[in-house]
Amino acid sequence: MHERPLAGIRVLDLTNVLAGPYCSYQLMLLGAEVVKVEVPGRGDLARQLGSDPDLNRRGIGASFLAQNAGKKSVELDLKEAADRAVFEELVGAADVLLENFRAGVLARLGYDWPRLQALNPALIACSITGFGQTGPMSQAPAYDQIIQGLSGMMSVTGTQDTAPLRVGFPVCDSIGGLAAALAITAAVAARHRTGAGCHLDVSMLEASISAMGWTVSNYLVAGVPPEPTGDQNATAAPSGTFDAADGPLNIAANRQEQFESLCRLVGRADLMSDVRFAEREGRKAHREALNDELNQALRSRPAAEWERLLTAAGVPAARILTVPQAVELEQLHHRGFIQELPFPDGSGRPLRVVSSGVLFDGAPLTPGDPPPLLGQHNTSVPELLASWRAARLVSEGAAE
Repeated sequence: MHERPLAGIRVLDLTNVLAGPYCSYQLMLLGAEVVKVEVPGRGDLARQLGSDPDLNRRGIGASFLAQNAGKKSVELDLKEAADRAVFEELVGAADVLLENFRAGVLARLGYDWPRLQALNPALIACSITGFGQTGPMSQAPAYDQIIQGLSGMMSVTGTQDTAPLRVGFPVCDSIGGLAAALAITAAVAARHRTGAGCHLDVSMLEASISAMGWTVSNYLVAGVPPEPTGDQNATAAPSGTFDAADGPLNIAANRQEQFESLCRLVGRADLMSDVRFAEREGRKAHREALNDELNQALRSRPAAEWERLLTAAGVPAARILTVPQAVELEQLHHRGFIQELPFPDGSGRPLRVVSSGVLFDGAPLTPGDPPPLLGQHNTSVPELLASWRAARLVSEGAAE
């Protein structure tokens, strides 16, 4: 792999828990040098979060370990004069400042956007909040579940009987983090042309609604509000979860030729000529009847066998796995998606973390170092500042 695309980019990361750390983790994988600024003695709240109580007590909770490999940790109290001076030097030499405080908190600490610009005119500052820096909801507290509910996401998750349901992982945090990472990389590219920094105002609510696809566009464009459809795809049929002999099976026969191949493979070619199912809209209108017919046929074989047969015929189909099963897929192993690092405490215990899902020149993006202990790089600040100042001078010279 050639040099990573963000090599030489210096990121000052003030974020906590998930959306912000997930963003800076993506930037680190792309080659950026990320320095976490953490509250002395306490650090990122994620250090205390996860399913292993012992790790939580030791400040290296599973939630922290998952998103912070390859970063450095420096403890600074932005209410203390000496630490503020160090912070301002870091800002002056950084390329990116990333924060996910509630709107206005950084400004109240004395670092609004004009102040940051004065410290570093080329700085890209990115703020991730639940609702954005402006507007009537900007001061409301927001966690992933709050955004899931307000976005409409929960209203379409589950069935008519069970909705609203929370999506089973913090999807809005992840979407917010990805939106921020995309915006930052775009801003870095723009600054290469203009030399000017900018402020990026990322709203998790807006990013989440943007990512909801047809559930939003069907209403905005066609005036049709979405409804919860459980494990069925409302845009096509047969498309959803079906019954194999040993458990559930996902099938997405969204195209006409896929439907016809499915019918032939399950021994029900007669369904192709049934007037209820011959065309796409008819299949959607008679979804339950079609699913009943297919389920009877699909119960004759186990899910893995159907997955093999249908996939070979070009019909999207796959078993439904647990998380432990999913992370052990040979496909992920083949692409180097899960990487093994040493635990940061020196215990020798292996730590498995995920990559980004992107290969650069055929190679996965991997963290070089384990997640940092709280304040692990405090004593390295003078060397860090010297390195960042030198890099800043080089970049300024290249821009002239």
